[in-house]
Amino acid sequence: MAAHRKPRQRSLGGQKARTAFTLALAGAATATAFDGTGQAEPNLTPAQVKAKVDQLYREAEDATEKYNGAQEKATAAAQRLKTLRDEAARKEERLNSAREELGSMAAAQYRNGGLDPAVQLALSDDPDQYLDGAAFAERAGDRQSATVNRVRQQLREIEQLRGAARLELTSLRTRRAELKKHKTTITGKLDAARRMLEQLTEADRARITEGTGPGGTTAGRASRAGTGARDTLSPPASTTAGAPTSRAAAAVSYAYAKLGSPYVWGATGPDAFDCSGLALAAYRSAGISLPRTTYAQIDAGRRVSRSALLPGDLVFFYSGITHVGIYIGNGQMIHAPNPSAPVRVAPIDEMPFAGATRVV
Repeated sequence: MAAHRKPRQRSLGGQKARTAFTLALAGAATATAFDGTGQAEPNLTPAQVKAKVDQLYREAEDATEKYNGAQEKATAAAQRLKTLRDEAARKEERLNSAREELGSMAAAQYRNGGLDPAVQLALSDDPDQYLDGAAFAERAGDRQSATVNRVRQQLREIEQLRGAARLELTSLRTRRAELKKHKTTITGKLDAARRMLEQLTEADRARITEGTGPGGTTAGRASRAGTGARDTLSPPASTTAGAPTSRAAAAVSYAYAKLGSPYVWGATGPDAFDCSGLALAAYRSAGISLPRTTYAQIDAGRRVSRSALLPGDLVFFYSGITHVGIYIGNGQMIHAPNPSAPVRVAPIDEMPFAGATRVV
């Protein structure tokens, strides 16, 4: 008679468990696709990848402008801190000189023994000489009192400088913390965009990164690839002639000369740029100092309408004023788009127009 056997239970490693585990992994991958740590979503069309990559680039550019603003403030705070410390050091040198003067006076009094003036007069062989000396001592006492007051004032001023320096140091540390936060955001967004692009074929990736304007016009048709030695491109004579001033024309010429330069966030030239860095460098070459960020640059000149644009005007995009280009006429601009594309010519209507400024 055969022995009864207890039915063997399926382990969790069976088909159902494997299926559940696979579904869980798929869900986790989808949930983390855009937090900067997961992989890109599978089975997206090239158009969907482009839309998501463009969104990541816009978010990275927003963080870049915040980084640029924090960097500008950190630089200013560091300079103020240096100025305060230098001034405090100079005052401490003067304080040490005053203290040495007081020490010399105290030593002289000690050597004289501090005798009562009447006794010194009685013991003096020459009363007239003594009286002259007494008058001198009185004046010396006044000088000593003034020196003491000067030392007290210098001590107060030095303490005030040290207090101001402590505040600037706190501000500098805050700005550096902001820089670190924005840098983390930027690199996370750019890494996520890069991973998505890497999943496309070379042909699809080229179409996305090249980009096209309305009507099939190639946005980057006047751009130059590469960062090696390049022939300088000159703007058409009609472009510079249409600029409102010679400085605006110089800024346009600078931008043309930088076509093909790579986009690097936080860069202001001479070989790489972000969008506001290109605008800053172009006008710097013309002798005009612009603020560092897009949302400050839009207020750096006189606002102009889209219909009144002239070469050299700065054109801004998106509701947060997170992108800028340099207008060159005929509805075109030169701008630094994103890490996937170099400085190039593009139509201004390929992005949501937010406003324009005429710097000079």
